[in-house]
Amino acid sequence: MNTNGKVYLVGAGPGDPGLLTLRGLECIQRADVLVYDNLVNPSLLRYARTDAELIFAGKSAKKHTLNQDETNALLVAKAKTGKVVTRLKGGDPFVFGRGGEEGQELREAGIAFEIVPGISSSIAAPAYAGIPVTHRAVATAFMVITGHEDPTKGESQVDWKTVAQFFGTRVILMGVERIGEITTTLISHGCAADTPAAMIRLGTTPRQQTITGTVGTIAKLAEQAKLQPPAITVIGDVVRCREDLNWFERRPLFGKRIVVTRSREQASELTRQLLELGADVLEIPTIAIKPPKDPAPMREAVLGIGTYDWLVFTSPNGVDAFFRVYFAEHTDIRDLGGLKIAAIGAATAQKLAALHLQVDLQPTEFTGEALLETFHKEVSCENLKFLLPRADLADERLARGLEDLGGIVDDLDAYQTVPDTEDRTGHRARLLAEGADIVTFTSSSTVHNFCDLVNVPDLFRQFPRLRIVSIGPQTTAAVIAHNLSIAAEAKEHTIPGLVETILDLGTP
Repeated sequence: MNTNGKVYLVGAGPGDPGLLTLRGLECIQRADVLVYDNLVNPSLLRYARTDAELIFAGKSAKKHTLNQDETNALLVAKAKTGKVVTRLKGGDPFVFGRGGEEGQELREAGIAFEIVPGISSSIAAPAYAGIPVTHRAVATAFMVITGHEDPTKGESQVDWKTVAQFFGTRVILMGVERIGEITTTLISHGCAADTPAAMIRLGTTPRQQTITGTVGTIAKLAEQAKLQPPAITVIGDVVRCREDLNWFERRPLFGKRIVVTRSREQASELTRQLLELGADVLEIPTIAIKPPKDPAPMREAVLGIGTYDWLVFTSPNGVDAFFRVYFAEHTDIRDLGGLKIAAIGAATAQKLAALHLQVDLQPTEFTGEALLETFHKEVSCENLKFLLPRADLADERLARGLEDLGGIVDDLDAYQTVPDTEDRTGHRARLLAEGADIVTFTSSSTVHNFCDLVNVPDLFRQFPRLRIVSIGPQTTAAVIAHNLSIAAEAKEHTIPGLVETILDLGTP
């Protein structure tokens, strides 16, 4: 009986995590071991199981963490222990990705494997630079060539004369450090020096850099721009289309690096909106959501839910935490009985709407003070019983205010927020090394934990252009309490309101 595991050779795409295939995502999520390359966007690692073993096997032109033989041996060894191994490779594993070599090694070792194609940078990077590799009026064919061949071969297998005289588009992968030699060779074989050319670095990512020129000038332009690998070169008349089709680099937040400090579970929506606007997003979650230290009070409240008049939610996390306990004890949403529901914020209301629950009381301003004022104006709270399932460190003013109005309040810990110190994607290291334009805070706990996680005074001294944007007044108060300055506070205390504020902030 074969007790070996299985290896998935997965194309991770060209850099934009949104270009990962659904099958590729499935393979990341099921992996016991994830082996990933230098060109794989580290944001994809967040889809891995928390217990998965992550192994970096990156290679660049001058630096190899593992050489190819060592990588092959690693895949075989891990699979022979019965594990599911996902090998993540930039672009497509069979387009200059050495996936064929790895597959042959696995076949010889008797290991089951599957190839999961990915989107190659040869077509994706030009597309994100506004350059179609084919165009009916310009180029009816394209070729893809490596600019960095196996040095052990001794003699080049590239027929540069054929490349020089090819009638369509030529895409050269890698080869940044040889671009002068390559273009000189092309010209010597008959390629016109005035043929349009472009080089695209880190294509499809928010750090994309594009330079355009001609075959005769592109090497000098790349030197002047200090263009570094990884980059591809596109040669042909299609480069002229960039003037009309350059969509990616014209987005309003392109070139801006923005830090998202929300928990991993909540970060996706803010990250998605910022990415769609072109931002380079660093997800540095400062809080993790955990069950309360003592779950008994919340469980008792849920078992006696019929004794309450009002259920008050102040955040989406509170909704999730409460109903996690509720459905562990009740099988029917109708067991809530006739109690009424109050909520702060559109996101909280949306969570409830997903459960087909209507909110009876919601202030127009998304703060605890506004909710308290709404209760004061619209509800006689005398002797009514309120349940507030909230975070362990939640502000007590709402609960005390309801008691002042005559209510009987159970302000219970539905969940706890704890510091998230893991840097699985390397985004925190990038912030400390490269800085950012904006740090966003969406709660007071994100502020406190960020200041515990990062030496903030040093960060702002090193990167004085860094600015803080807050989602609302309580978060702003927490920022000020740490002796930090606020560049802007969202007028509407929601994720869309926060994004709108960032757009309005402009360039410092």
